[in-house]
Amino acid sequence: MSLAHDRTGSGEPLILIHGFGTHRGIWDLVTPLLAREREVIAIDLPGFGDSPATVEHPTPPRLAAAVAAFLDELDIGRAHVAGYSMGGWMTLELNKMGRTLSACALCPAGFWNGWERAYLKRSLRNIRATLRLLSPRLEAVARSARLRRELNRQAFEHADRIPPDSMLSLMRGFRDAPGFDATLEALHEGHFTGGSTVSAAATVAWGEKDKLLLPRQADRARAALPQARHLRLPGCGHHPMVDDPDATARAILTSA
Repeated sequence: MSLAHDRTGSGEPLILIHGFGTHRGIWDLVTPLLAREREVIAIDLPGFGDSPATVEHPTPPRLAAAVAAFLDELDIGRAHVAGYSMGGWMTLELNKMGRTLSACALCPAGFWNGWERAYLKRSLRNIRATLRLLSPRLEAVARSARLRRELNRQAFEHADRIPPDSMLSLMRGFRDAPGFDATLEALHEGHFTGGSTVSAAATVAWGEKDKLLLPRQADRARAALPQARHLRLPGCGHHPMVDDPDATARAILTSA
């Protein structure tokens, strides 16, 4: 299962898994911090970024299996793994499969109740609809720090910290992702299960200002994964790698 990816740094391998709708560029602010201690491999999931939509019925467990196949291609048996949102759920699935040296799930999906799941699904569709409506003006939005922040307030606390070219790429990627619809439906079919089989070398870290996967879901994650380390990330929204790269790097690097 070949996946588009970037590699940098040296040391034990660290796989970075993005969330729904984004791509590997979402990690750019934190990658230099991680690469001081790890060989960082940031991937594009099937149907997002530069990876084609090759997984049928792309639930988080099926996407995790695709990442495991990618690790096999690289001859990596086990790696440090970090992911956020849908990628956080996948990180826990890879841990259950015995493929992680450590696992850091940032604001992971799958710990919702019924209305929270519906709220997230509706929010993601609304974001895409807004980006399509603003298509002729996306470059202007990306050039303005104020507009980057205001347009993306539900997802980021500090979207103004993303460079204009990177923000334009992320917005276009969310708008145009070929895997958007199929993955959105598959993501929201159920919830995370099997927490008792997650190893203790795992961290769940939640942005205290997350407006997509609400912070109270961290309490359900704590109940499902009592053996894991649980952190709150002050001042962070749904994308802590943007809102606080230093705190995110510490959470990832200390997960082992």
